[in-house]
Amino acid sequence: MAQRLGLPLLVLDLSSVMSSFLGRTGGNIRKVLDYAKASPSVLLLDELDTVAKRRDDGAEVGELKRLVTVLLQEIDDWPASSLLLAATNHASLLDPAVWRRFDVVVDFPLPDEEQLLLALEQYCEKQAESKVLAVVAKVLRSQESSFADAHRLVSAARRRAVLSEVAVAEVLLDSCGQQVRQLPFPERVRFAMDLVQADHMSQRRVCELTGVSRDTMRERLRRQTGQN
Repeated sequence: MAQRLGLPLLVLDLSSVMSSFLGRTGGNIRKVLDYAKASPSVLLLDELDTVAKRRDDGAEVGELKRLVTVLLQEIDDWPASSLLLAATNHASLLDPAVWRRFDVVVDFPLPDEEQLLLALEQYCEKQAESKVLAVVAKVLRSQESSFADAHRLVSAARRRAVLSEVAVAEVLLDSCGQQVRQLPFPERVRFAMDLVQADHMSQRRVCELTGVSRDTMRERLRRQTGQN
């Protein structure tokens, strides 16, 4: 958006302006926003829930509630020459008055399996074949993972692959196997059967990945064949 508008992008992680001396936090916020207001720009307030929590929450201290008021005042004075964006992973924590300050609310749902696969292919930069990434995407989707989760997984796998001198694909499969084997047995069996029937890998590799024996998979396949 900043590129399209031809404006500089400023990013403020609100958790970074929190001070152990709560009275200073409001001043920190004002200083940063005043700096952003000085010239046309796009300002992204990340982790908005850090300082914009509901004021009717009895668990919050008075100073934190005053921070919401400070933030609302600053938003009200935001110049028309600049664009103000905010992001949060905890929308339910935000004060209702904060919602009213923004003209547009965009919800980003968790990605589906196909979207995760496309993201993994981009993150891996051709260091793992699509057949392997399809398995990883299926694992991530089963755990309701986000794009950020996928990116962290790939970044960690690439680092480990360099240090261990093994292929990125093998590291990814190993990481996924650890997560899959933590699932309850019925879920692991369903996952194993999905992999076998999708023809992503051999029964032996699926067994290594999920911990489900080849005999169990063969028996399930016989049952399904008999039912059909």
